Amino acid sequence: MYCNWIHSGISALSAALSKFIAGLPRGLDSNREIGAIMTVIGLLTSLIAAFSHSAGDLGQTSEDPKSVFPVQLFNGVDLTGWKAESQANWSVQNGQIHVSNGTKGLLRTTSQFDEFELELEFSASPETNSGVFLLTSPKPTNPTDDCYEVNIIDPERHDFATGSIVGRAASKYAPHLKADEWHKFRIKVETNKVIVETDGEISTEYFIEKGLGRGYIGLQYNEGPVAFRNISLRPLNLTETLVDEKHFEKWRQEPIGIAEYSKENTVRMRSAAGYLESPNTYADSIIVARSRLFGDSSNSGIFFRCIPEQKLNGYECQLNNALQPNTDDQPLDCGTGGIYRRQNAKKVIATNPDWFEVMIVTNGPHIATWVNGIQMVDWTDQRKPNSNPRKGLRLDAGTIMLQSHDTDTDVEFSKLQVREIHKRNR
Repeated sequence: MYCNWIHSGISALSAALSKFIAGLPRGLDSNREIGAIMTVIGLLTSLIAAFSHSAGDLGQTSEDPKSVFPVQLFNGVDLTGWKAESQANWSVQNGQIHVSNGTKGLLRTTSQFDEFELELEFSASPETNSGVFLLTSPKPTNPTDDCYEVNIIDPERHDFATGSIVGRAASKYAPHLKADEWHKFRIKVETNKVIVETDGEISTEYFIEKGLGRGYIGLQYNEGPVAFRNISLRPLNLTETLVDEKHFEKWRQEPIGIAEYSKENTVRMRSAAGYLESPNTYADSIIVARSRLFGDSSNSGIFFRCIPEQKLNGYECQLNNALQPNTDDQPLDCGTGGIYRRQNAKKVIATNPDWFEVMIVTNGPHIATWVNGIQMVDWTDQRKPNSNPRKGLRLDAGTIMLQSHDTDTDVEFSKLQVREIHKRNR
């Protein structure tokens, strides 16, 4: 009940801010104040996503301590994490993605996903023909072969109306489209099924013998104006690998005793330099960690694609909330969610000693990170291939290592969930 109240309040405030910005003179568009307000809208979007999950067939509630925090695919401010595959006039206006003309094609994510819950809102006119593409290639050629297309089109105009999976399953519920009217998709994708909810009604259930594996998420421009907002994703079917006594005992400690398992079901490292190393190796994967740092000087990291049994020899997702002097959010040392020595976090949004959640997604040379649902890094390693990640691009499977940087470090983990991403089947 409290989540419903919070969700309603946040939604109303976000809508009010968007309306306020829309009413300002155009000459103010570049002001820092407008940028700040847009950042607030982006943060509100993340909170809306976090509180909008409900119990039922499509997933667990956000109150489940082992569920994964949904992440923004669109931050409400710019197109970080997206790439246009055609010459259409994609733009960000008032916390929304808009397109109205240009060459047919997709605006698609730079990261690939496989099993997930996707939520988004869209507004389209009666003449619009658009869609949300799931597990797609960058330039799909056949919606019955190389992607799943959830259609957006008025039921008067197409047999596969809004909420349908084009060429595969027709919608049981398809609203008529009206300009400036918003609708909501909630989509669950797993290896053997796709379930689409439209405005809270299950519109399509499609069962699959062989899935597509991984792919991008795309927003389509085909015909007529369309807008999208509040786009969030929660990965599914990750496995806890650390915060369980049986799992914890399998991790290698260097030095022995660097970490302790508490009666509160957390793992803590403090007052010494060292690391934990996972018993298993992972290639392209999704890693979700919930952690917190104590003290002003705590410095930790999540290392991945590590060369087994070599000290912290992998890519590092930094855990460090220290700020540059006289700034509110600029990282002093790469920042939580940054890829150390490769790309700094866009900003620091976590504070010590509060819990925060980090998600890392690796697809070949591409690495993306989110902190508390907000994207921090969208980076592609363009170095020449090398088995040593300090010297070049490493794609081989590797272990995960958790770092205690020095005697000032005090870091605690309450969750570390991991799953390799399925290979592409098309």
